[in-house]
Amino acid sequence: MQRQLLFTEEAAGQLQRLKSNPAKKGLCRQVLKTLGLLELNTKHPGLHTHEYQSLIGANGERIWEAFVQNQTPGAYRVFFHYDPDTAVGKKRLPVLTIVAIVAHP
Repeated sequence: MQRQLLFTEEAAGQLQRLKSNPAKKGLCRQVLKTLGLLELNTKHPGLHTHEYQSLIGANGERIWEAFVQNQTPGAYRVFFHYDPDTAVGKKRLPVLTIVAIVAHP
């Protein structure tokens, strides 16, 4: 199922910094792959998606975590929450808000 991704200012800035840093080219590619998988299927087995109990969204939303990397020191994660569907043309798309793209805390 196709989803629309929205980014908080923080997450957008984190993604932009990855894109603009040539030393992080491989990591950026991995993050973009993870975001693409989240758009299509949040339950993709490679994402290891699960609720992250230590954070709560700005409006009390449950925060979820998806793996960008695994078995890597300081492995990157994408943190997100589900939002109400939004109208796009004549369709309603499910929405995910990307909260942060960071090394695992």
